[in-house]
Amino acid sequence: MMKMKSISASKASLVFFLCQMISALDVPLDSKLLEELSQPPTITQQSPKDYIVDPRENIVIQCEAKGKPPPSFSWTRNGTHFDIDKDAQVTMKPNSGTLVVNIMNGVKAEAYEGVYQCTARNERGAAISNNIVIRPSRSPLWTKEKLEPNHVREGDSLVLNCRPPVGLPPPIIFWMDNAFQRLPQSERVSQGLNGDLYFSNVQPEDTREDYICYARFNHTQTIQQKQPISVKVFSTKPVTERPPVLLTPTGSTSNKVELRGNVLLLECIAAGLPTPVIRWIKEGGELPANRTFFENFKKTLKIVDVSEADTGNYKCIARNALGSTHHVISVTVKAAPYWITAPRNLVLSPGEDGTLICRANGNPKPSISWLTNGVPIAIAPEDPSRKVDGDTIIFSAVQERSSAVYQCNASNEYGYLLANAFVNVLAEPPRILTPTNKLYQVIADSPALIDCAYFGSPKPEIEWFKGVKGSILRGNEYVFHDNGTLEIPVAQKDSTGTYTCVARNKLGKTQNEVQLEVKDPTVIIKQPEYKVIQRSAQASFECVIKHDPTLMPTVIWLKDNNELPDDERFLVGKDNLTIMNVTDKDDGTYTCIVNTTLDSVSASAVLTVVAAPPTPAIIYARPNPPLDLELTGQLERSIELSWVPGEENNSPITNFVIEYEDGLHEPGVWHYQTEVPGSQTTVQLKLSPYVNYSFRVIAVNEIGRSQPSEPSEQYLTKSANPDENPSNVQGIGSEPDNLVITWESLKGFQSNGPGLQYKVSWRQKDVDDEWTSVVVANVSKYIVSGTPTFVPYEIKVQALNDLGYAPEPSEVIGHSGEDLPMVAPGNVQVHVINSTLAKVHWDPVPLKSVRGHLQGYKVYYWKVQSLSRRSKRHVEKKILTFRGNKTFGMLPGLEPYSSYKLNVRVVNGKGEGPASPDKVFKTPEGVPSSPSFLKITNPTLDSLTLEWGSPTHPNGVLTSYILKFQPINNTHELGPLVEIIIPANESSLILKNLNYSTRYKFYFNAQTSVGSGSQITEEAVTIMDEAGILRPAIGAGKAMASRQVDIATQGWFIGLMCAVALLILILLIVCFIRRNKGGKYPVKEKEDAHADPEIQPMKEDDGTFGEYSDAEDHKPLKKGSRTPSDRTVKKEDSDDSLVDYGEGVNGQFNEDGSFIGQYSGKKEKEPAEGNESSEAPSPVNAMNSFV
Repeated sequence: MMKMKSISASKASLVFFLCQMISALDVPLDSKLLEELSQPPTITQQSPKDYIVDPRENIVIQCEAKGKPPPSFSWTRNGTHFDIDKDAQVTMKPNSGTLVVNIMNGVKAEAYEGVYQCTARNERGAAISNNIVIRPSRSPLWTKEKLEPNHVREGDSLVLNCRPPVGLPPPIIFWMDNAFQRLPQSERVSQGLNGDLYFSNVQPEDTREDYICYARFNHTQTIQQKQPISVKVFSTKPVTERPPVLLTPTGSTSNKVELRGNVLLLECIAAGLPTPVIRWIKEGGELPANRTFFENFKKTLKIVDVSEADTGNYKCIARNALGSTHHVISVTVKAAPYWITAPRNLVLSPGEDGTLICRANGNPKPSISWLTNGVPIAIAPEDPSRKVDGDTIIFSAVQERSSAVYQCNASNEYGYLLANAFVNVLAEPPRILTPTNKLYQVIADSPALIDCAYFGSPKPEIEWFKGVKGSILRGNEYVFHDNGTLEIPVAQKDSTGTYTCVARNKLGKTQNEVQLEVKDPTVIIKQPEYKVIQRSAQASFECVIKHDPTLMPTVIWLKDNNELPDDERFLVGKDNLTIMNVTDKDDGTYTCIVNTTLDSVSASAVLTVVAAPPTPAIIYARPNPPLDLELTGQLERSIELSWVPGEENNSPITNFVIEYEDGLHEPGVWHYQTEVPGSQTTVQLKLSPYVNYSFRVIAVNEIGRSQPSEPSEQYLTKSANPDENPSNVQGIGSEPDNLVITWESLKGFQSNGPGLQYKVSWRQKDVDDEWTSVVVANVSKYIVSGTPTFVPYEIKVQALNDLGYAPEPSEVIGHSGEDLPMVAPGNVQVHVINSTLAKVHWDPVPLKSVRGHLQGYKVYYWKVQSLSRRSKRHVEKKILTFRGNKTFGMLPGLEPYSSYKLNVRVVNGKGEGPASPDKVFKTPEGVPSSPSFLKITNPTLDSLTLEWGSPTHPNGVLTSYILKFQPINNTHELGPLVEIIIPANESSLILKNLNYSTRYKFYFNAQTSVGSGSQITEEAVTIMDEAGILRPAIGAGKAMASRQVDIATQGWFIGLMCAVALLILILLIVCFIRRNKGGKYPVKEKEDAHADPEIQPMKEDDGTFGEYSDAEDHKPLKKGSRTPSDRTVKKEDSDDSLVDYGEGVNGQFNEDGSFIGQYSGKKEKEPAEGNESSEAPSPVNAMNSFV
C-alpha cells in the first residue's frame, strides 16, 4: 500500500496528482485550488494485512481516506457487512474509518478474529482497503515435562532441546543460567535457528545443572522459562578424537524455499573433536557480494534481499584434522506478487482518452483482476467509455459520469497486491496561480525564469507577452517550458519590464502580469594583492567593490578558507583587511567574499611573512594630506572634486577617502562619502538637494591614514521634494481610548528643502472608513483621541516640504490603547505531583475579553495553614508568571503537609484581569526537618540523659524518633553502632549500661510515614569515677571539649605523674609496714557496707541489679566522683564530627540480645543548646591506670 503524508484533512485531497498523473493534465499543489476541485476517495492509511494485536489492549483497525467531498466509511467482516451500530464494543472515530474495539469490559479479543475490509465512498467513487486479518497474539506456557539429567562422555556431542511453546508471533529463544546470565557460546557451543543448544563436543567445564531455555514473546512483553536441564560430563582417558558429523541438517541434501525480498538463512552445525570449522560455497557460482553475511561462528549463512538469481545449490563443508563432511541445500526462490507498473490516478477533461495499466510479476506469475468502486468489473454498471484488455483499461471520450475508483488485484499462492487508482473527469476554465505583479530579480547575463503556474481542464495553452500591449514572445532568445515558465537564457538590462502570461482553453481565458528587474553584477574592482611582510609589521589587503545600487552587499574575509582568527590584531574595514603586528602564523591565503541576495564574487591573495633584514629598514610612514582641493562641473545632483596627492612616505597610496560636511544642518560633523583608488585624483560625487557641502580628502597607504586635507569651498545644492519618508512608524495606544502614532524624523539633509512637515494619516482596519489626516511639523508623535479600545489601525506618515510631497508611504498596522482584561480564567484545576510540587491547569480566556496584547497568565498562590500544626499564620502570596497563551504551569517550592489556595489571572500590556475563584489544594506528607535541638546532660559512670526538641518543620505526622550512637576511642576509631526507635510523643531518654570514661557520638533524627528526616549529631562522655572529676572553671567548656592537644605528651603532665607515682610508692611502703605489724585494712568490708547501686552489675536474665563482684577489673570503677556534670559544648566547637568518624555497622547488645539502653518518658521543650561534652584526662584517672 502506498503511504503519503497528508497535508490536511480538507486541503490535501489531490496531493497524489503531481506524482501520479499519466495524462497531460497536472494539478498544482495550490491550497485554494485543492479546496475547490472534486476528487474520488483515496485510502491514505490502513492497518497491515496480517495484523497481530495485543489481547490486553483495545483493538484499533486503521482506515483513513481523503476525497472531495469527504468520504464516508463502511466495513465488511469475513466477507459480509459489519454493522458497527449493533455492536456496543465497536466504535468508529469521527471523520475517519478507523475502528476501535473496546475489550476492557471483559470481552475476549479472540471474539473479533477475522478478515476485515474498509470501503471509503463519496459521490465520485469508492476505494477499498486490503483484507486485514486480525489475530490476537498468544504466549502460551511451557508444557510441563520431567527432564532427566544428561550424562555425557567427554568429547561426545550433545543437543539440548528447547521445544518452545507455539506462540503468535513466534518467540525469540535464548539460553541463560540461574543467575540470569547468558550462557557463553563459541564455535564449540552454539544455539541453532530452532532454539536448540548444540555442543560439537562436551568438555568437563560444561557440567552444570542450570541450562535454561527462555522464550521471549515481544508482542505481549512476556518471557516463559523451561525447566533447568542438568548436564554431567564424565571423563574417560584418553579422549577419542572424531571426524565431523552434521548434527543439523541431517542427511546429505535438503531443500529450502524462500520468498523474494526476504532474508535467506541456511544452517549447518557439526559434531567432532577437534571442533569442526564450517565453510560455505555456492555450486556453480559465487555468493552474492554485499548481501552475504556469516553468523553464529560461520554456522549460519545469511543472504539479505534474496531474488530469483539466488536460486541454486548451497554447500556447507565441516572440517577438522580428522576429515570433513558436507551437506547440499537446494534453494528455490519464489515470489509473492510485486509491482512492475502499479495503476496511477488519471485526471482527464471531458472527451479525452486515457489508460490504467496494472502490471505485476511473481513466481508463479500472478493473475490480474479488476474492480470498480469495490465491485468486480464484470458485474459493475457498464461504462461505454471503458474497455478492459487484460492488465489494461482503455478509456475513450470520457465524460464527467466516468469518474470512479478502480482496484487492481494481483495474486498468486504466496500473496496478493491491491491498488486503488481513480479516474477523475474535470471541466475547469483556466486559472493562473502565480501571484499578480510578482517581482523577479536576476543579475545581468544570467538566466531569468518567470513562472506562470496554471490549471485548467482541458489543459490550457500558454502565451507570453512583454508589456501590457506588447506582441507575443517568440524566437530563440526565449524558452517556453511545459509548466508555463518563461526562460530568458541570457537576461540583459533591456529585459527589465512587465511580462504578461495568458492561459486559455475552450472554457475560458485568463492572464497575469509579473515584473522582471535585471541588476548589474557585483564586481571587485580592486582585488587583494600578494604581500611579503616582515614580522611585527602591518599587512593590509584591499577589496573594493562595485555593485548595483539597489542591492546591499556583505563582505566576508577568510583565512585559508576558514574564519579569521579571533584576534584583535585583525581589523576589518569597509574595503580592506588590516593585520597589525604580523607573526609567522599569519602566513596564508586571504579571501574576500562579497555576497548580495542575487550573486556572489570572491578574490584571494597570499600573505608571506619574512624575517626582518639585518640592515636598517626603510622608514615607512603614513602619507601627507592631499592638497589643492577644487570643485568643478557643478550640477543639481552631482559635482566633480579634484586634488593633488601629498607625499607617500615610502609606502604607495592605496586609496583616497572623501568626506563631506553639511554646513546648513550639521556644521562641524564630517560624514563618509566615497573612496577611490590611489591612482585616481578626481571623482564625480552624487549630491542631495538642500545641502551646503564642503569636502575633504584623506590619503591611505599600507601604514595607515593621513591627516584630513583642508576643506574645499562650499557648494549649496537646490531644494527638491523629499526623496524618502520617516522610518520606524508605529501606532501604540497609551490609554484605552487613544492611539499614539510615532516615527523617526528625517535628518536635516534628508529634508531636501525648507519647511519640512509630516502628513499623518490613519483609519480603522477592516472597516470601510476614509483616511483621516493631519499635517504636523517639528514633532515625531501624534495622539489620536476617542478611539475604541484595542482595535487595529492602518497608519502612514508622509514627508513634505515647501516644494511638495515625498513618494507615497507604505502602511503599517498599529493598535489603539489596551484596557484591563474583563474575564478570569475558568476551570482551574490543580494536580499535586509530590509534597513540594503541583501542576495547575486552566482554560484560556476568549481573546476578545483580553482587550490588549496577551502577555500571559499569573498564578497567585499562598499557604493557608500547616496540616500538622493546624495554626494559621499570615504568609505573603507568591506569584508565578507564564508567558504567552500557556494553559498550565508548575508550582515549585511548596511546603509538605500544608493547605494552599491559588487563583489565576490573565495579563495584557495594561495589567491584570480579575482573579479566578480561589482553588484549595493540599500537599502530602514529606520527611521532617532535623530535631530543633539535642542536649546531653547528667553524665554518670554508665548513663547519659538525652533531651531534644521536635522538628521545626515536621512536614507531616511524626511517627517516631531514631537514635543511633557509637563509642569513639582515643584514636578516633568508631565502635559498633546501636539504633533505638523512640515514640514520637517522647522528648527525653536515659541511656544506661554505658562504658565509663567513654566518648559517644549520637545521631538523632525524626521520621514520618514518608521517611526519615535529616539528622542532628552530638557527642558526650561518661564520667571516670567519683573522685577523679575536677569541676571546670566557668567558661572552660570549650577548652575541655577540645581534643586537639594530647595531654599525655605535655611536660607538666609527665612531671605530675612522676610525683603521683612517688606518692603511691610511699603509701605502699606505709601499708606494707602496717600489715607486717598485724594491722587490718578493711577495704572489702567497707565496700560491702556501702555498695553503690549505680555501679552494681545487671543480671543477664531480667536486667535487675545483682551482687557486686570484686574481680580485679571492677575495682577501679569505685574510684572517682559520680557527681553529674552539665558541661555542654556546641557542635561547632568540637573537633570530633561525623566526617571524622564515619558510621559503624554493629550495635551493642546484652547477652540476651536486648539493647543496653533504656529511655524515660520525660518531655521537655527547651531551646537547643550545644551538647557535645569532652573531658580531658584527669590525673586521678591516670593514677588508676598506673596502679
